Amino acid sequence: MVEKNKEYILDIISIGYEGEGIAKIEGYPIFIEGAILGEKVKVLIVKVKKNYAYGKLLEVIEPSSERVEPKCGIYKRCGGCTVQHMSYKKQLDYKFERVKDCITKIGGLSEELVKYPIGMDNPERYRNKVQLPVGMVKGKLNIGFYASRSHNIIDLDTCLIQDKVADRVTNLARQWMLKYNIQPASVDGVFSKKGLIRHIMIRKGFTTNEVMVVLVATKDKVPYINEFINEIVEKIDGIKSIVLNVNKENTNVILGQECITLWGEDTITDYIDHFKFNISPLSFFQVNPVQTEKLYSKALEYAGLTGEETVFDAYCGTGTITLFLSQKAKKVYGVEIIEPAIINARENARINNIENAEFFVGKSEEVIPELIEKGIVPEVIVVDPPRKGCDIKLLEAIGKAKPEKVVYVSCDPSTLARDLKILEEQGYKTEEVQPVDMFPMTSHIENVTLLIKEQSDEEK
Repeated sequence: MVEKNKEYILDIISIGYEGEGIAKIEGYPIFIEGAILGEKVKVLIVKVKKNYAYGKLLEVIEPSSERVEPKCGIYKRCGGCTVQHMSYKKQLDYKFERVKDCITKIGGLSEELVKYPIGMDNPERYRNKVQLPVGMVKGKLNIGFYASRSHNIIDLDTCLIQDKVADRVTNLARQWMLKYNIQPASVDGVFSKKGLIRHIMIRKGFTTNEVMVVLVATKDKVPYINEFINEIVEKIDGIKSIVLNVNKENTNVILGQECITLWGEDTITDYIDHFKFNISPLSFFQVNPVQTEKLYSKALEYAGLTGEETVFDAYCGTGTITLFLSQKAKKVYGVEIIEPAIINARENARINNIENAEFFVGKSEEVIPELIEKGIVPEVIVVDPPRKGCDIKLLEAIGKAKPEKVVYVSCDPSTLARDLKILEEQGYKTEEVQPVDMFPMTSHIENVTLLIKEQSDEEK
């Protein structure tokens, strides 16, 4: 029996879905953050459940050859880069195995369908957006990230996966708040109505170098705001937009719906491939532009368009994939439940002179069957759902629509595998799964998958 608060010497025999090492004692699994496959480690058991336990890594007795010293000084406390202790090659290996494991165990498919992940040449400083919580922690102003599985804010000076401009803005914001006694809206993890600043968001256009700074506050009036604006304008190269976002609610949702432009323009501009996008504080835009282009190019390759096809883009968001598809499709129909995203999608199509894309607000599982009933029959359907995967009604609608191809873009291998199994039951054959590492140093992995409609006996 595994005992809490007892130390054990264990061998790491596998890696969990979140990148944690897994050891076993008489078949009972122990999850250990920071441990790597093949290592021998000393562990303190900190939590015991009926079917598993959590251990704290005390010492690496026999290290893996793929272990590296994390460059980040707060790596062990911050809940962000959970696999930074692995070499980048090992990170890709781990993600490869994770996708294969999901595809086989959940999807019931062959691991040979999974290709090796497309990685980055430089897996640092790749993010174009950061949202940093602000709070008073034990009497000290902290601006940073939450610790793993908590709302404790870990203060930071630099983050190696964010653009360097984010570090400079964060430090200027900290100095401004301390100088003028601007109070945060969080005190020791508890929302305070007396406080003011909730988050600081920084966005940067990687191709344009345009910078947006957003203060998220509980009120629409902030004292000494002109002093903040002057500091940012004077010391941040490329600054184009400074915005106050108002969020008065006691909620985990970061941004409110009210945006007040304090200086400059309402948006910044960036490009994916040759497509131009205007990005507001509320816009969804992929955070890794280098890998986004690789991901979308793979999706376009899988679609195999000749210029004669009608394409549906489900969960289209602000239309980024839709625009890529429009290059080689006859007509693309984008569907998204969030109305502001569709407004952005239509604007993105306009500024890029795209005339063969049309967008609809609504649930994909409802809108797509309606389009089909009107006689609009797609040759290709592309889906890019949230982490929970596709609604079962949409998967059934795809089966009834019988497109020649389905291209599935996924941010979660588990729900992807589940949905592939359902689509296979709908008469589709999974041809290939290509992981794309959008989030180096973390456990997350994006995938794009090609499915082909199998011919029934009647169709042959």
